[in-house]
Amino acid sequence: MTVIREVSFIKSAGSEGAYPEHELPELAFAGRSNCGKSSLINKMVDRKRLARVSNTPGRTQLVNFFRVDQRVMLVDLPGYGFAKVPLALKAAWGPMVEGYLRSREQLAALVLLVDSRREPREEELRLRAWCRERALPVIYVATKVDKLKASKRPLRLREIARDFSVPVRSVLPFSSLTGEGREELWRRLELVFG
Repeated sequence: MTVIREVSFIKSAGSEGAYPEHELPELAFAGRSNCGKSSLINKMVDRKRLARVSNTPGRTQLVNFFRVDQRVMLVDLPGYGFAKVPLALKAAWGPMVEGYLRSREQLAALVLLVDSRREPREEELRLRAWCRERALPVIYVATKVDKLKASKRPLRLREIARDFSVPVRSVLPFSSLTGEGREELWRRLELVFG
């Protein structure tokens, strides 16, 4: 079992000039609003309230940096899509996320989260295409699998894999409630930042 000894919130930032300076590899977590990014990060580091969690979509409004065991930086990106926030703030998220992805030399991989009960939408497919163009590794995670009936899970994972044009084994089922997928996700992440 992966044991996390030290986790620190480093900072929240809205622009390249405000990002922290460090030498660690960064793993960015992206997905639609309310797909479970903050809950997944909390489960990954075995902390209940490191990343702010809410039932209200759009709670993460800046790029948040978390250092783990002096080995890697986890980066929680603002969600896209539906969110109950002012339109001006919502409009700024796209350029903020794109600016982060374009500018960070430390970025080692993108963890692309999709709610397992939903179809990947245009934003996820565009993000996947953008990463492929730049040869940025992508780790696909289907969140909230505990909310699916066991009989529906294989079909949903196949559908998500088909939509992303990847083998079904590339889509990792994950539950922040039960911890399913945590160890496998750490294994896949460590292959990237080693």
